[in-house]
Amino acid sequence: MNPSSPQRFNALAAGYASSEVHTGSPTLDRLHTLLPRVDSVCDLACGAGHTGLGFAAIASRIVAVDPAPNMLAQVRRLAAERGVAVETVEAFAESIPLVSASFDLVVCRLAAHHFSNLPKAMAEMTRLAKPGGYLAIIDMEGDENPTLDALNHKIEVLHDPTHVRSYTAKHWRELFAANGLEVEACENRYWEIPGGLTVARWCELGDSGTEAFQTIHDQLAAVPPEWLSELEITRDADGGFRIPVRTLLILGRKPSDSRT
Repeated sequence: MNPSSPQRFNALAAGYASSEVHTGSPTLDRLHTLLPRVDSVCDLACGAGHTGLGFAAIASRIVAVDPAPNMLAQVRRLAAERGVAVETVEAFAESIPLVSASFDLVVCRLAAHHFSNLPKAMAEMTRLAKPGGYLAIIDMEGDENPTLDALNHKIEVLHDPTHVRSYTAKHWRELFAANGLEVEACENRYWEIPGGLTVARWCELGDSGTEAFQTIHDQLAAVPPEWLSELEITRDADGGFRIPVRTLLILGRKPSDSRT
């Protein structure tokens, strides 16, 4: 993960606990429908822990991993409020001090775009999954069109300087294959917020600052309308922009005979 991420996300922890982007989404609902019953869940780069805690009704063990101590404090607070037992581990995605083959499900939601070494993080996530277990990623989606991808990347970095890269479905499939995972589902162009999220609110959640907000607005106002349409960015009656927080979901399964 980007080395500067923990400091940044320590400051955002309280907001993530109640953020409409992080508390739930159609993509997260879809993940639950795709999975069989899972008894042990590792929520990697968990933020305030909403994803992992969402399995409390069926899982007897939930482990939340994040490099930001304040995020883990929010996980423990939310878990206590709900009467859910949770373990927390302070660690980066690229080096996780947990026993191999420990979890029915390893899940990472809205975080992989921050990882500085995604192949290493993928290897760690795969290592933690039991043979026959699952690895699920929900993350910001890159665009196959290089021009649109460059615009998307520019506004993502303005919104959050710790953003590294949003990846395409093709890239994710290649990473899963490289780790010996059989892809059971790969679905894209989801909106984490049905109806979209105003850029103003998006920047508020990310504590981006007024200068970044204005630059993002100016960048979007300057590009051809068809680019915005392709990225599913809309414009409100007041002239402001609304983004879909567009994501993809990929679910893979580790071979039952795997020894790693």
